[in-house]
Amino acid sequence: MSPRPEKILALQFKYFGDAVLMTPALRALREHFPQVKLHLLVPAEMAPLFQHLSWLDRVWAMPRRRGSASLRETWPLIRALRREHFDRSVDFASNDRGAILSLLSGARRRLGWAQPGGFFGRKWCYNEHVSTDTELPHESARLAKLLAAWQIPMPASLESEIRSDPALVEPARKMLPEKGAVICHIASSQPKKEWPVASWAEFYRLATAAGYQVVFTTARGEREAALMTELRKNTPEAKILPEISELPLFLTVLSQGAVFISGDTGPLHFAAGLGLPTISLFGPSSPMRWAPVGVRHKVLAGGACHCDGHSAVCQAPRHCLAEISPQQVFAALQHLFPVR
Repeated sequence: MSPRPEKILALQFKYFGDAVLMTPALRALREHFPQVKLHLLVPAEMAPLFQHLSWLDRVWAMPRRRGSASLRETWPLIRALRREHFDRSVDFASNDRGAILSLLSGARRRLGWAQPGGFFGRKWCYNEHVSTDTELPHESARLAKLLAAWQIPMPASLESEIRSDPALVEPARKMLPEKGAVICHIASSQPKKEWPVASWAEFYRLATAAGYQVVFTTARGEREAALMTELRKNTPEAKILPEISELPLFLTVLSQGAVFISGDTGPLHFAAGLGLPTISLFGPSSPMRWAPVGVRHKVLAGGACHCDGHSAVCQAPRHCLAEISPQQVFAALQHLFPVR
């Protein structure tokens, strides 16, 4: 009887953008070990990002509430993980939650970052470590570097990859009927990463006058709704997508677009992973580390950011992203997607 294939469990317990930027490392893992059974454990809200990647054997969705943990909710899943008898685990975030889950998964070889901080004993949850490399310019390259402990080379491409649900194409087309729509996402988890609404309004006037179909979307929340209200005052005729609460449908709606424009936020990485050309607007964060990779993506950088790195709100007299003009964004759109 032939031996069973090796099983590897990958973990990522950070934010949506970090999870998408992990996919080049996962591809490298799959290419190096083509016969393994490759499983992925992520928070439940992130699982739809990966459920349609054909080269993952299984995606596990862990219930999560930020800042708290419920053993009653998670223990059945942990028991199911242990029954898989994983040979290896690799934790791309290596934070407290990931470290504990790595240990509880029962994997014999447990790989994580050797980094300071966290609860006492976190480093002993892993039995293989790699020092964090802060010199690698892009986050996807840094995550892939973790696999050096298993002699896995850097991936040939650092382009992200996710897939939408094909069963949701028809509902998505009803929400986004425009062919060749330019999707503009105006919100971010941090207000300092948002392009001014007045700039979005001027860009809209330039693009629609040239024949582009432009639609706007945003995240859920009172502050995000206020941004849309302000945009409506500036451009009452603008097409605004209804609120989409389900991530699978949101991904499929994005996949129907032609170009995606936003600041440094999770949906930017969703769009890039789905294969859309993107125009990203960077100021407080580094495009060298966080911008989508590939020739179909255009990065525009604002002025120097003088904000405290721990502050979510711009503290400067003039917002660094305001240095990016609507004319620059319109020119980038014309370059990526000329009107026919």
